[in-house]
Amino acid sequence: MKTPKRIQPLIEDGIVDEVLSSLMSGKEASVYIVRCGDEIRCAKVYKDAAQRSFKKASQYQEGRKVRNSRRARAIEKGSKFGKGQQEEEWQNAEVDALYRLARAGVRVPTPYGCFDGVLVMELVTNDDGEVAPRLNDVAMSPEQAIEDHTVMMHYIKLMLCEGLVHGDLSEFNVLVDDYGPVIIDLPQAVDASANNHAEWMLERDINKITQYYAQFAPELLDTRYAKEMWAIYEDGELTPDTELTGEFEDDSEAADVDAVLSEIKAVLAEERERQERLNAEEEDGF
Repeated sequence: MKTPKRIQPLIEDGIVDEVLSSLMSGKEASVYIVRCGDEIRCAKVYKDAAQRSFKKASQYQEGRKVRNSRRARAIEKGSKFGKGQQEEEWQNAEVDALYRLARAGVRVPTPYGCFDGVLVMELVTNDDGEVAPRLNDVAMSPEQAIEDHTVMMHYIKLMLCEGLVHGDLSEFNVLVDDYGPVIIDLPQAVDASANNHAEWMLERDINKITQYYAQFAPELLDTRYAKEMWAIYEDGELTPDTELTGEFEDDSEAADVDAVLSEIKAVLAEERERQERLNAEEEDGF
């Protein structure tokens, strides 16, 4: 096939030898199957910010640390240079996340580097060499659904232990090969401790994955992994070895709204009395 313009420099530099076919085109990137020497890999070509339809990108970038102070200032000012640096940070976030998660034991595609907005990484295939399908194209038995859901909860836990939340996890961002689920698409991964939206993003991720597997095993809808996981994480006790149960009990002690209001009124009354005393003392002094 004709070589996409963005991949041409990689061919000229010897990073990619040949573009074999188009694999998919999504909201943030187009992916191609490429040959690198004797290896068949994929090249993810990120779309420019103006073309990308990823919603509320700023929510995902909240809390990300930019190591270079000049870059940070440029991004903050929103200059042309700053916008370019922000795009580079967005793309590099996926590479960094892939390396970190692979080391942590999460199944993700192996990255081979990001070159001018093109991420070269492993092409996930089955044992026959065919491209692995997305989870949304896979049907399974109830037993398999429960097993794979457990694996996914373990991966999400490992991600959280690494301080990351996927942020856009669903059946469309998971591949399934002969050995189980593989998590993909991570440029929007958020910092769990620095992003104010991390908790509800984690809950959304887990709910979407659970709802998909629950089509085959409805009992999964009764699990509460998101609440359990975040509570343990907030307590500083979440580790890769933490055993999750999928159970969580809400705080049975509901807030006593009347008592809180009474306390506020008492404080306000006390402040009024203090002001009245001060005013009276000032009048006596004249």
